[in-house]
Amino acid sequence: MCHNAKLRSGELNLDAYKSAASIMQDREQWERVLEKLRTGEMPPKEMPRPDQARLKAVIDWLENEFHRADLLAKPDPGRVTARRLNRAEYDNTVRDLLGVNLHLADDFPQDDSGYGFDNIGDVLSLSPALMEKYMTAAEKAARTALFGHEPMKPAMVRIEPPWRHIPYSKTPLHDYDLTGLSLPNATHVTHSFPVEGEYVIRTMLNGVRPIGSEAIRISLWVDGRQIEYIDLDPEGGGAFSLDRQEFYGWARDFRVRLKPGKHWIAASIMNLYEGLPADYGGPNPSKKPKPPPPVFKPPPGAPPDVVEKIRKDFEKRKKEIAPVNDVRISSLQISGPFAQAKGPSAESLKRTYTCGHTDGKHEKRCARKIVAGLARRAYRRPVSPEEIDKLVSLVSAAQKEGDSFEEGICLSLQAMLISPHFLFRIEKDNGAAKEDAQAISQHELASRLSYFLWSSMPDDELFSLADKGDLGKPDVLARQVRRMLRDGKSRALVENFGGQWLELRKLESVKPDRKRFPDFDEYLRISMRKETEMFFENIVRQDRSILEFIDGNYSFLNERMARFYHVAGVRGPDFRKVELATDTQRGGVLTQASVLTVSSYATRTSPVLRGKWILENFLNAPPPPPPPDVPNLDEAAVGSSASLRQQLEQHRKNATCASCHARMDPLGFGLENFDAIGAWRTKDGKFPVDASGSLPDGRSFEGADGLKSILKSDAEAFATSLTEKLLTYGLGRGLAAYDRPAVKKIVERAKAEDYRFSSLVLEIVRSLPFHKRRGDRTK
Repeated sequence: MCHNAKLRSGELNLDAYKSAASIMQDREQWERVLEKLRTGEMPPKEMPRPDQARLKAVIDWLENEFHRADLLAKPDPGRVTARRLNRAEYDNTVRDLLGVNLHLADDFPQDDSGYGFDNIGDVLSLSPALMEKYMTAAEKAARTALFGHEPMKPAMVRIEPPWRHIPYSKTPLHDYDLTGLSLPNATHVTHSFPVEGEYVIRTMLNGVRPIGSEAIRISLWVDGRQIEYIDLDPEGGGAFSLDRQEFYGWARDFRVRLKPGKHWIAASIMNLYEGLPADYGGPNPSKKPKPPPPVFKPPPGAPPDVVEKIRKDFEKRKKEIAPVNDVRISSLQISGPFAQAKGPSAESLKRTYTCGHTDGKHEKRCARKIVAGLARRAYRRPVSPEEIDKLVSLVSAAQKEGDSFEEGICLSLQAMLISPHFLFRIEKDNGAAKEDAQAISQHELASRLSYFLWSSMPDDELFSLADKGDLGKPDVLARQVRRMLRDGKSRALVENFGGQWLELRKLESVKPDRKRFPDFDEYLRISMRKETEMFFENIVRQDRSILEFIDGNYSFLNERMARFYHVAGVRGPDFRKVELATDTQRGGVLTQASVLTVSSYATRTSPVLRGKWILENFLNAPPPPPPPDVPNLDEAAVGSSASLRQQLEQHRKNATCASCHARMDPLGFGLENFDAIGAWRTKDGKFPVDASGSLPDGRSFEGADGLKSILKSDAEAFATSLTEKLLTYGLGRGLAAYDRPAVKKIVERAKAEDYRFSSLVLEIVRSLPFHKRRGDRTK
C-alpha cells in the first residue's frame, strides 16, 4: 500500500508505466509531465525534490524518447478541411478581384474562432442566414464594379463623446498638445462611410472662454491628418455672459471628400491656452484691449420683480467668476453623401473587362474572355471549359431577355461570387490514401501563401508562377515570401494574426472605469492599438528578430502616447520610431499600453489575467480553466486594507488554486508597476507596488525588465510558441502530435537565422504541413 502511494501523483499512477513504450502510449499525459518538470511545478513544493542532476537526467531522457519516437513516426502533414472565407478574407478578396472596397462583410455575422483564430476551417460554418447575406453582397459587389455605387440619399448621424474635465493650471498653459487632439475637449470617432462622396462634418461647440480672448481655431482631422481649420471669435458681453465668451450652440461645418470604408475622424481646438488675456499667464497672450468690468443691463420692459431676480443672479454669478477656459467640441454631426462618385471606377473596369474594352465597345468573343478571366481569379485556380460554358450561358440568357451585355456579365459575376469555389478555399484530393501524404497543387500553394500573409487572393505574379509550375521551387518560393512580406498587403498579417495573437481586437470593446482612469479616451484607445500594430509591422517589413516582441528597445509613438509614457520630445499626431531610454520602463509588447489594458479588469490590474496572457500568447502553455466555486477576491479591500498581491497570496493558500497560480501569478506580478490602462505607477492604492516574482523552478526576477530577461533566456520556448501560433493561423487548423517534428524543425532553422521574422515564415511555408495534406481515399 505504501509502495503504491509513492508511485501515485494526483490521478497519475506511475506504477502503470514500466517502459518507454508504455509512456509513448500515453504521450499527451507525459508531455504535460515534462512541461511541469521543466518549469519546476513538479514535484510540488511540499513534496521531496530530487537534486538538479537527477531532475535533468529525467527531463533529458523524456525529451530523447519523444524525439526518437518522432523520428520513427511516419510523416503526417495533417488534413485541412474546406475553409470558408472569413469576414476579413471576404472583403479583401472582393477588393483585389474587382477593385471595389465596400466592406460588405461588416453586415455578416461574427466569425466563430477556434485555437485562438477566426480562420479555422472546422469552425467556419455556413448558415442559411449567412448565405442570404452572401447573395445580397454578391449583387452589390458585381453592380458596383460594373455600374458604380447606387445613388444614396444623404443621412445624418450625431456622435456625442462623454464629458471630460479640462484642467486649468499653470502646467498645461506652457506644456500641452498644441494640436488639441490629446486634450479632453477634443472628439474622436471611428466612422464607416458607405460610398465615395462629400460629407459635411459639423462640429458642435459649448463651454466658455474669457472675454478678450483671441479667436479659437477649430481643426478637422481624418485618419490622423489635418484636413482644414476654421477660426471662430464669438461675441461676448451681455447680462449673462459677464466676462466670458459663450460658445453654447455655436457650430462650424467642414466639407470633405472621403473614400468608402472606416475613417478616424477627430475635431479639436488648437492652441487652446494661447490667445488668453495677459493676466492668465499663458503663451502668446491676446492683443485685444482689456474689457471693462461687467455692468448689469436690465432687460427692457421687464417687470420690476423679474429685473430684481435677474440682478441678484447677475451679482451671484459675478462673485463666482473664476479663470475658465473650457470651450470644447461637444458633438459631431456627419451628413452625406453629397456629390457621390458616379459610374464604375477605372480600376474596377480594368479588372473586370479583361478583354481590354473598358469603353464598352465589346466584341462577340469578349463574353468568354471576360468570364474566363474573372472565374480563374475568383476561384483561384484554372477553370474548365465546362465551368466557363455555364457562366457564359448566363450572359447569353440575360441578353435574350433584353438586358445589356454588361447586365449579362453582372449576372455571371454574381454567380461566381456565390459559388462554393469562391466562398470556400477547396483543395482537391488526388486519390491518395488516408495514411499517405499528397502534395497540394501549385495554385493551392499560391492560395495558402496569399491567405496566410495577405488574407486575400493571390496576385498576378503568384498566379503566373503557379501557371508555369515554378512557385514550389525553393529559390522562387523564398523570393515570393520576402516580396509578400514587404508588400503593403502584409498589413493584413499584422491586423488579423497580430490582432488575435496579441488580443488587440479586444481594445475595441474595453471600457476602463472613467472615475479611476480619467485619462482613457477614444484617442488613447486608437493610439494604443496603432503603436502595437506599427511595432509588429516594423518587425515584419524590416525583417527584425522575433525576440524584439519580448524586449525591443524602441516603439512607435505619437504625442498622445509619448505623454502617456512620459517620453519627451515627441510632438504632433504622427507616429514615429522612438528609441526608448532605460528609464522609460518600456520595451517590447508586454509593456505597451494596448496589451496591459486588454489583460486588466475595468477597475484594476490583474496579475492572474496578465500571467495567463503570457502563458497563452508567449509560451503557448494555457492554464486549465479554474475549478468551480472558487471564491472571488474582495474588490473593496484591494488597495485599501490590502494590496492586490496580498489578496492573491491568500487566494493561493487554497490548495485547489495553488497548482496553476504558482506559475501564472508571478509572471503577472512582474507587470504590477503598470495600472489597468498601462500607465506607470509605484503604488497600489496606498500600498507600495511589489513587482517581484519567484517561479516554481526557483528563478526570481524584479519588475518588467527582470520578467523580460527570464522570457528571453528561454528564447526557444517563445519561438516555439510563435511558430505554433503562426502555423495554426497559416494552415487554418489546430495542431496535433504529428505536427511536433515540423514545429521543431522550423524553430531550429529559424534559430540559425537569428530568429528573423522572414526565416520563421519561410520555414513554415517550406514545411511538410504547408506543402502537403493527408489523402482521403480508404485503401
